[in-house]
Amino acid sequence: MTAAWVRLQAMVLKELWAVLRDPRARITLILPPLLQLFLFGFAATLEVRNITLGVDNRDRGAWSQEVVNRLAGSRNVAHLVRLESPAAIARAIDEQQVIAVVGFGPTFSADLAAGRPAQMQAIFDGRRSNAAQIVNGYLGEIATGVGAELKTRSRAPPGTSRVTHWFNPNLDYLWFNMPSLIVTIGALSVLSVTAQSVARERELGTFDQLLVSPLRSWEMLVGKVTPALLLGLFNCTVYLILIPLVFGVPFTGSVVLFYVAVLAYLPALIGIGLLVSILAQTQQQAFLGLFLALVPLILLSGFTSPVENMPGWLQVIAEVDPLKYFLVLSEGLFLKAMPLEDVLANTWPLVVIAVVTLTGAALLFRSRLE
Repeated sequence: MTAAWVRLQAMVLKELWAVLRDPRARITLILPPLLQLFLFGFAATLEVRNITLGVDNRDRGAWSQEVVNRLAGSRNVAHLVRLESPAAIARAIDEQQVIAVVGFGPTFSADLAAGRPAQMQAIFDGRRSNAAQIVNGYLGEIATGVGAELKTRSRAPPGTSRVTHWFNPNLDYLWFNMPSLIVTIGALSVLSVTAQSVARERELGTFDQLLVSPLRSWEMLVGKVTPALLLGLFNCTVYLILIPLVFGVPFTGSVVLFYVAVLAYLPALIGIGLLVSILAQTQQQAFLGLFLALVPLILLSGFTSPVENMPGWLQVIAEVDPLKYFLVLSEGLFLKAMPLEDVLANTWPLVVIAVVTLTGAALLFRSRLE
């Protein structure tokens, strides 16, 4: 066993011991990622359920009642509120008693029965714009179903349309959300470890001891990288097991390719965390620097909004965001069995980012040592 290997082994063990010796630190590294997985999975839903709708039905005919019955039977509608006047409609929306009001004119059913165009009015609470758009989609589906039934009863020429949602047939939000959580929560846990590593040495006064040790700069950096890499692999493995078992999201891709992507993703994150830690003088500064880096990384990843919808200059910046590429890999491997060529097409940018960030961290670390 060479002297370099002995020094490297001692440095890695020292860093692992520094991270794991404190019981509170062990709980902090393991428990919060699991709690975040379950909280985001069950609480941070992208669906709109248990809504309250207002109904202004001045028709009283069979077809308007059919629409109302379908609204009442929808799994997303909790309550229907009868509203009899424009003043009652305005008050219900102003006081947020309802998110939308569905109105039928006095000739709605007669117009439908006679084959004339019939209009159904919907008034939404624009203060909740995202939820209003989703509710509008619900109402559109119900109106389309009633129209199809009307054609069937009138023996109109059959016209059918079939909508198929690839990779997420039932548009289940968990199928979109859970693979993305591997990216965001994994980034938070890995960056939190690496961002504190060098800053902790400075604050505790042990950085000077490293300067007089026989360790080389690259050996110190490998020691700093290893705990975060092992933690990231552990968290990704736990998520890979829990997401299909607990949340029912299928993993359709290759496990080997998943770990290839993870091993390219984690070093890219670790390089960013080391840059933050080397620049920080205290652990508090490192903590603030962590969130200064993490928030833009998440916003530019495509998790909260598609990168294609961003301004052109932001799309250029997003090209150097490692979360953007791993988000594509995670969703692709979970939902659509992403083939090897697509995995490699999104993995090599991660390797480039990792080389750049780790090289920058090594050069900056060496300059600080000198």
